[in-house]
Amino acid sequence: MTSPRPLRISAVSFLNGRVLYDSLQGNKRPLDEDGMPLFEINERLPSECAQDLAQGLCDVALVPVASYADNPEWEVVPGIGIGCLGAVETVVIAAKCALSDLEKIYLDGASRSSVLLLKLLLAQSGLCPDLETVAHGEGEMLVQGRHGALIIGDAAFGLEHRVSHVFDLGQLWFERTGLPFVFAFWAARPGVLSPQHIQALQWARDRSLQKFSETIARNYRDELLSSGRLALSENHYANYLRRSIRYDLGTPQREGMIEFLSQARERGLIEFRGLSETDEIHVQFAGVGPDKALARARRPRKTPLRAETLLTKVVGGERLDLAEGIFLYENADFHALGLAADAVRRRLHPEGRVTYIIDRNVNYTNFCVTRCKFCNFYVPPGSDKGYVLSKDQLTQKFRETEALGGVQILLQGGLNPDLKLDYYEDLFRWTKQNFKLALHALSPTEIIHIAELEHLSVREVLLRLQSAGMDSLPGGGAELLDDEIRNRISPFKNNTEEWLEVMRQAHAIGMRTSGTMVFGFQETSEHILQHLDRLRLLQDETGGFTAFISWPFQAEDTRLKLRDNTSAIRYLRIQALSRLYLDNIDNIQVSWPTLGPSVGEIALHFGANDFGSVMIEENVVSTAGAHFMMSSEQIESHIRAAGFTPARRNMRYEILPQVGHHLPKSDRGSVRL
Repeated sequence: MTSPRPLRISAVSFLNGRVLYDSLQGNKRPLDEDGMPLFEINERLPSECAQDLAQGLCDVALVPVASYADNPEWEVVPGIGIGCLGAVETVVIAAKCALSDLEKIYLDGASRSSVLLLKLLLAQSGLCPDLETVAHGEGEMLVQGRHGALIIGDAAFGLEHRVSHVFDLGQLWFERTGLPFVFAFWAARPGVLSPQHIQALQWARDRSLQKFSETIARNYRDELLSSGRLALSENHYANYLRRSIRYDLGTPQREGMIEFLSQARERGLIEFRGLSETDEIHVQFAGVGPDKALARARRPRKTPLRAETLLTKVVGGERLDLAEGIFLYENADFHALGLAADAVRRRLHPEGRVTYIIDRNVNYTNFCVTRCKFCNFYVPPGSDKGYVLSKDQLTQKFRETEALGGVQILLQGGLNPDLKLDYYEDLFRWTKQNFKLALHALSPTEIIHIAELEHLSVREVLLRLQSAGMDSLPGGGAELLDDEIRNRISPFKNNTEEWLEVMRQAHAIGMRTSGTMVFGFQETSEHILQHLDRLRLLQDETGGFTAFISWPFQAEDTRLKLRDNTSAIRYLRIQALSRLYLDNIDNIQVSWPTLGPSVGEIALHFGANDFGSVMIEENVVSTAGAHFMMSSEQIESHIRAAGFTPARRNMRYEILPQVGHHLPKSDRGSVRL
């Protein structure tokens, strides 16, 4: 689609919106390659912005989140929103009595998201006052007796000095969920946004926040005074822009957004056009153009690629590039690929030994706000099916693990907004004081979640957890490291670069991690190889990955109804490619829990040198259809049957002395919660 120049923007006229578009105007505004402005700004109320975009009167608009339900074809600009984490000050109920005593609330018709949030909060509290919509700006003068009003935007400034009761909806949402709230984001007609437009919108937000929030506040105050209206101090408005309003649309904001929309839909307050009651809510984020590495990989070559030549090259110790990896995935003979991977495995691990670890996968909580479509394990906050394991329950599991020869706990759970950093620090210190178990704990997704809850950097969170006793970081949450796939299967989870950055910071403080990949999401060969390429590039930089594990998506009873090839043949092909491509990651682990031990034996001849974990307990993939469990005795039997010598290890792949006992067959199987 050819975009008009400049793009027409409908922007919210409130003070909090100015941060997002102030830098798009004036002498410093971004220009295209012909020197023309990228955008033309028109200030409107929030509801009018959504109407303009729906009616084709603009190309881009700052729209209420709730309006997306009627227009799922809109593309959302990644990374930018208007929201809060706690009190917001400018979305409030004004009243002269307690909220529970109100008989009627006048609604401001200018913002659909604020109205929907109020309705949701009232429904959750069992309150049923009469609701009546009035024009923007009229609500405050209707506040009297048991009649209150929803006041939004600039009209709410100083309201606490004019009425006896002010109830902040951002604060009420935070108290009930622990999550950010997103009121609005940039949305566009499909196809109109180029990478240059997206970058300009993100630049405008960053520039205003870094340099001009005080100027915006000062100009706003001057406008009020020049028109004869009352004004608060310039510092008050500046603090509002810097502290009360959050302009991100990152992982926690996406979590809060999906939780809000999902709860509203579950209570029948909103319907999504084109979605059935069982369909997951989906947000289409605007792309940032084709991947440059992939574009280079797809350029025609002077000499045609040949699979036999490439396999000889990689077996000899030379590195494959991205184009060669894609070509081998698409064209190499299955058996030839396996033989090459086996040859590389023998070169890297000539001792004929296959390792494994005895550990226990403990899922400390199943409350989660991300609502990934492929997960059967989680429950949303507030569910009566949720849990957080007590220390008594953990003590039982940890003691049993040690008694069975276990050396490590793989500790992972959902993104529980009630669990802050001090919970994990206390848990890790308690574990180290009472047990001789390594903590292979959390995931990049959980680290990001904790960092956002605490307003700390990822590095600060990792350092504090490391100090408390966390030994290493699993590779969970990677799925496919491609935002096209991630936006489809888990649009409110961390993106590719966020996942990689957590790993980068972990490696920087000396913490070792594992790399993972889940396939079976209708991905292409390009998605698979780009995932491997991103891991390899980071390993070149840091050297912090100890192993790589891939496994097929288990779709049984999940909400993600995909038809894709998750066969053992495809798994073996991907594993062999990973051994050939990941020349800087020493260890490749088989995935027998999803495909069975017989496939695990074969996988040892397709590049793998590790049989994974006994997994005394497992609760996540088993809820999606994976039911294979084994004792250490059985694992060693399969390793020997494949022609190798078994050896126990720790997470760092250091060989441990045999202690003379195995998990008895009678103890095999998953210990269910």
